[in-house]
Amino acid sequence: MKCPHCGNELKEGYLICEKCGEEIRIVPDFEPEIENSITETLSTLASMQEGEDTEEMPEEDRGEDTLPKGTAEAGTGNKKIWVILSLILLFLVALISYGLYSYHVQTVEFQIEKARSYAERGAYGEAIACLETAYAQYPEVAELLFLEADYYYLQEDNEAALSALMRIIGEGSYTYEEVEEAYDKTVTIYANMGAYDKINELLRSCPDERIVTIFQGYLAMEPEFSYVEGSYAEVIPLKLSSNTSGTIYYTIDGSKPDKNSQIYTAPIFLETGEYTVSAFFVNDYGIESEVVTKNYTINLAVPNAPEVELYSGEYSHAMMIAVEETEGCKIYYTTDESEPTADSVPYTGPIPMPLGTTLFKFVNISEEGISSDVTLRTYTLRLRGAVNTNQAVINLVTRLVETEYLEDVEGHNKRQTGTLSYQFSSVLLVGGEDYYTVYEYYDDGTGILSRTDKVFLVQVYTGEAAQLSYDTKGNFVANPI
Repeated sequence: MKCPHCGNELKEGYLICEKCGEEIRIVPDFEPEIENSITETLSTLASMQEGEDTEEMPEEDRGEDTLPKGTAEAGTGNKKIWVILSLILLFLVALISYGLYSYHVQTVEFQIEKARSYAERGAYGEAIACLETAYAQYPEVAELLFLEADYYYLQEDNEAALSALMRIIGEGSYTYEEVEEAYDKTVTIYANMGAYDKINELLRSCPDERIVTIFQGYLAMEPEFSYVEGSYAEVIPLKLSSNTSGTIYYTIDGSKPDKNSQIYTAPIFLETGEYTVSAFFVNDYGIESEVVTKNYTINLAVPNAPEVELYSGEYSHAMMIAVEETEGCKIYYTTDESEPTADSVPYTGPIPMPLGTTLFKFVNISEEGISSDVTLRTYTLRLRGAVNTNQAVINLVTRLVETEYLEDVEGHNKRQTGTLSYQFSSVLLVGGEDYYTVYEYYDDGTGILSRTDKVFLVQVYTGEAAQLSYDTKGNFVANPI
């Protein structure tokens, strides 16, 4: 069978031409109203015809109660006029009814309902052809394309379904809500296909940030850097971020990163030097972004080495070792010949010179973590004729027992259940005299020593005990025990 409109050979069972989209009418479709109107028209015509036949009957067949001839002829003329007018009226009614019907079948609502009717019977090909015909007349109606996409999808023709949806996305004449729905359906089809790279491409080309935000979980954007590339005079904590959950891989030596590269988990601290930082992002669907590369040059000022006021040498009196502090830096030192770092002992004020020979190493470390050169000082403190440190501690304990501060030399006392012990610390110049400083420690019976707030003194040459205190000006004072 061929299409009467274009001559295209029709497939068996198809009632719509796939080429021109026109419906093949084997039996004309009539609306009930039009059919009733035509039926009424035919019935009226039949009644009129019977009336005319009656009027034209011979007088002998009409019976005795007939009208006069003149009256009959006048009545007959009036009836003919009435019949003609009725026929004209009926013709106009039929014409108007047909026009209304023709208009109705051309409306988009009629075409949509017809397509739905076909689809309900599983005739998706006819439904799609019907929608395409309507779309040619009503391209602004997005529902036609949505239905077409649905019917293609039900036939497992994903490419055709996507093509229909892309017409909505790319046309630019539909409402935001319709375009968003088209993106939603498109993303769903791609996701069901496992074509996440297609979703990424689709969203990257989307001009509407609102839609991109809705589906950003599928998007793999390049990592964002917290600092623009360039030169800096400070250590920078470079942060990398992504638009959604996933993994960032990076390198800082100029090499191209891959999935075997370092995984970003915390800020990258860039110190003195030149860095080429490259990174890319992989989202939870395995989609990879492009690689982003930025160059950084960090030029940090190296602080000066600490200035120690006391020169290296041999000393016979207690001395305080003072270091001039540098703004923006902290001083650290060691006395065990190791190199000082930020983990070493911090300098907080003048240091009593230790007995014997001691090597001091001082370093300035800036707020950016840059270390200066190390300043070395070697001091030798020899107190000729002095009481040795062990004897000095014994003299102190003996005096504390004599004053009943301690019950015995083992360190028991009435105020505490544990014991007190004493350890030599350093040599300190107090009031122009040299004293050993002795710290007090408390043992609660567990063997763990905790230092108390008391500091005792023992005169270096006489061995006399005293307690350290301060005057109103903050100077050291030796109070005899």
